[in-house]
Amino acid sequence: MSAGPPTSSALDEETARAELYGLLSQLYYAVPSAELLSALRVAVTEAPADGAFLQEPWQVLVGTSRELSDAAIALEFDRLFGGVGKPEVYLYGSHYLSGFLNEKPLARLRTDLDGLGLARDDAMSETEDHVAYLCEVMRYLIAGDDVAVCNLTSQRDFFATHLQPWVLRLCDALGAHPQARFYAAVAQFTRAFVSVEAQGFDMLE
Repeated sequence: MSAGPPTSSALDEETARAELYGLLSQLYYAVPSAELLSALRVAVTEAPADGAFLQEPWQVLVGTSRELSDAAIALEFDRLFGGVGKPEVYLYGSHYLSGFLNEKPLARLRTDLDGLGLARDDAMSETEDHVAYLCEVMRYLIAGDDVAVCNLTSQRDFFATHLQPWVLRLCDALGAHPQARFYAAVAQFTRAFVSVEAQGFDMLE
């Protein structure tokens, strides 16, 4: 994994966007692996341009990963998202959009995924409205080879419909949770990154 804040050239910026979505997908989907955390801890924390919007939250995330052990981060993940029954913090869009799981937002998402030629792997236990799955779809729409769907229009539409309406509420929930330290930093970075993405897509109008 290559982790770091976005760089300046257009090609590098697209690569960085895809990698950051990929990183967020991994962090939200499962307990971060030792390899992932090792890469995060040695990541460059200085952005190429002074005052870059993502630099401070990225530094906080990297710094927090350095302060906590793998075991502490794993325990935090399990406390927040795991367990039997209701989790402390939900990671599913349907919960934030409708108040329930497996509701109409998930059905609409599945229709849109089908239109993109995408389907959930049977090995994946989570439903498609899990934030990790949505971040992985965004990564694909940026970095994939199928130009018919992997383009800025598809990215903008998918982001505006399936991530933007609720992901900041997830960030709020994590930021306010007393047991969230590493994931409060993940949420802080997610919020900044989503804001940059939204501004970028607004410029396409």
